[in-house]
Amino acid sequence: MKQLTGLDSSFLNMETPTTYGHISGLAIFDPSTASRPFGFDEVRRLIEERIHLLPPYRRRLVEVPFGLDHPYWIEDPDFDLDFHVRHIGLPPPGDRRQLAEQVSRIVARPLDRSRPLWELYLIEGLENGFVAQLTKIHHCAIDGVSGAEILATLLDVTPEPRKVEAPRRAWRPEPQPTQIEMMARGLGAVMATPRKGFRLAREAARNLPALADNMGFELPGSDMLDSLVGRRPAPMLEEAETKAPRTSFNERITPHRRFAYGSLPLDEVKEVKSKLGVTVNDVVMGLCAGALRGYLAERKELPTDPLVAMVPVSVRTEDQKGTFGNQVSSMTASLHTNVEDPVQRLHRIHESMKAAKEKHNALPATLLQDFAQFAPPAVAARAARVIARAAVDDWMNVPFNVVISNVPGPQFPIYGIGARLAANYPVSAINDGVGLNITVQSYNGNLDFGIIACRELMPDVWDLIDGLRDSLSELRECAKEPDSEEDEAVAAG
Repeated sequence: MKQLTGLDSSFLNMETPTTYGHISGLAIFDPSTASRPFGFDEVRRLIEERIHLLPPYRRRLVEVPFGLDHPYWIEDPDFDLDFHVRHIGLPPPGDRRQLAEQVSRIVARPLDRSRPLWELYLIEGLENGFVAQLTKIHHCAIDGVSGAEILATLLDVTPEPRKVEAPRRAWRPEPQPTQIEMMARGLGAVMATPRKGFRLAREAARNLPALADNMGFELPGSDMLDSLVGRRPAPMLEEAETKAPRTSFNERITPHRRFAYGSLPLDEVKEVKSKLGVTVNDVVMGLCAGALRGYLAERKELPTDPLVAMVPVSVRTEDQKGTFGNQVSSMTASLHTNVEDPVQRLHRIHESMKAAKEKHNALPATLLQDFAQFAPPAVAARAARVIARAAVDDWMNVPFNVVISNVPGPQFPIYGIGARLAANYPVSAINDGVGLNITVQSYNGNLDFGIIACRELMPDVWDLIDGLRDSLSELRECAKEPDSEEDEAVAAG
């Protein structure tokens, strides 16, 4: 058995009848490049041949009674591949909106916790003869980086599938542990809690100034604390100090989802990046800010204060590659949606991201994960729901308005059973108070955007895809000639 970390468990604890902990990916394939059939039977056979390289696919959860400790993974004694691999088709004409609607319905259903927490849907009937593959897997098993590793395991860098060696040892399922065994493990964890708490408190005290700064608080006497713990305060920029205003998508969500997707040329994004002296990720944030500003302004909902984004950050080390699970942290940054000029807005986002990174880097990579590890799951689950409801019901400010995530991918074509991967769109998760998520994955010269939202809070999510394109066109036009000496100096520096 392998125990989930506290961070892994947090994605289980977040689930409610309206909030789901799984994430998904929509891969679009062009079968015309394949020399052999690309269909359901072939996809299932490929998974069966490579499943020994995908440990999360055969693991199922075993809970500790009363939530005394984090759950465990066991090799599922009742594993049934046919339950997880599914085959559906779209009616003609099989266009983009039909596919997105089908994805919306599939991801709006929770995964069965009595089985390994994943499903794969082969979706045929798309226009142009393309085929889609929707992979749905629980966030407690993977993060964005390990999700990309799973995709790389199933796909190949050439049209001819590579030979995969059979496992050295035959797979062996594990017997289901008894409730008494799991209770004993839970009680052991409870007895160790004071010791773990002492270590955590000592580490938190050592990093208290940075921890408070990262959470938006200013400690009295922080200079004295800095000198006591031997830490020099990191320079902070005021752009990162804004609080998130409330918007129509920062309310309690329903169980229903809307999904939209689209691609932008990476070379055009890099053109803007080079001419304006920012990073590719800054441009991605700027595109999202421009799209959100236009969306809200068109509906006369644009807040006076700028929107704030939460940005997931991978803390996975080289040694942790291939270990799956979650190695992720996060930071928040202003999107400066109150700034009309797109170039000025982008430069301010660049400064906000610098400030956010300084705050994030001032903390040990594992400290926030250690907090998640310390809390018993039963307590953590209740706390997560209380905090989410407090933000929604106006007991406290929403911490951020939108999640924006950028996952790097390969910049060369890859193939599934000879079929070229045309695009790979992320399908992430939302929760109460934050009913919008924008995730982008780079692949083979494109940025593939996947946008998911609560169906009732944001029924017209496709407008954001149009807004992203408009925002890129606007930035490219503005970047051709600096509007002022100030802009020119910023771009040069």
